[in-house]
Amino acid sequence: MNEILQTLSNIGIVPVIAIDDAGKAVSLAKALAAGGLPAAEVTFRTAAAEDAIRAIAKEVPEMVLGAGTVLTTQQADRAMAAGATFIVAPGYDPKVTQHVIDKGGIMVPGTSTAGEMQQAMNQGCEVVKFFPAEANGGVAMLKNIGAALKGCKWMCTGGVNSKNVNDYLGYNQIVAVGGTWMCKKELIEEEKWDEITAISKEAVKTMLGFSLAHVGINCENEVEAQRAAKTLCAFFGFDYKPGSSSIFAGSAVECMKAPYLGRNGHIAISTNSLDRAVYHLSRQGVEFDESTRKPKAIYLKGEVGGFALHLVQK
Repeated sequence: MNEILQTLSNIGIVPVIAIDDAGKAVSLAKALAAGGLPAAEVTFRTAAAEDAIRAIAKEVPEMVLGAGTVLTTQQADRAMAAGATFIVAPGYDPKVTQHVIDKGGIMVPGTSTAGEMQQAMNQGCEVVKFFPAEANGGVAMLKNIGAALKGCKWMCTGGVNSKNVNDYLGYNQIVAVGGTWMCKKELIEEEKWDEITAISKEAVKTMLGFSLAHVGINCENEVEAQRAAKTLCAFFGFDYKPGSSSIFAGSAVECMKAPYLGRNGHIAISTNSLDRAVYHLSRQGVEFDESTRKPKAIYLKGEVGGFALHLVQK
């Protein structure tokens, strides 16, 4: 996948901004980035859109910045010249789509049917927009289409909110969602930047869904692991679950047959998306031990209270 699209996938949620005063664009972008959402789709529904994109591109370069509601080739040219790195349209116009592609840009056209999606894919679009998502059947609709269009990837906008965001992002052919709930018009007009940051942080927290998966105990050998697991199972009625390198007492405790990372063992934290969790935690300065990466697990560097930490995908 294109690097910009991959970053959007890692971010997960793309705030959709309709802004009337370009003078507020930079503060808004900084508030979103501070909340963990360094991405934005600035819609061309307002006269301030072009200037807002130009200001954000100059002052907040970490933002993955796109232009939305792009209806014409002229708007696409203006958006790209202002600094937009991807172009989003509400519908599929082959002429506009080809124009952006020919200019070397990333086009995410709006689609609502399998026919439109197939045409856009064949035209060279790596990701298409599903819009309006909820009104067109939501995730259930895409799962039906995705069974046939296995190579299609979607960014979904329209009716996506804090309550259903994980319904969308839980489907692996959906790379990102667009939403407005963290940057509603009244919050921008009243310059409530701290509130926008707080709502963005909560959106990221909801998306990642961190929770305790299990605690791992380093045992000296298999016999000690068996003894520890059987004791826990006897006390609390847990199921005894032997494995190749460890023994689980229920799902709460993993008794390692030989010491592994961590002086005492490890704490496993589950997340809805390993890749998104790694991206967002890395932005906070967390470092990962890439030598431990597996498709659905990775260890963090260092220890907490004598325990190594690792992420596991739910």
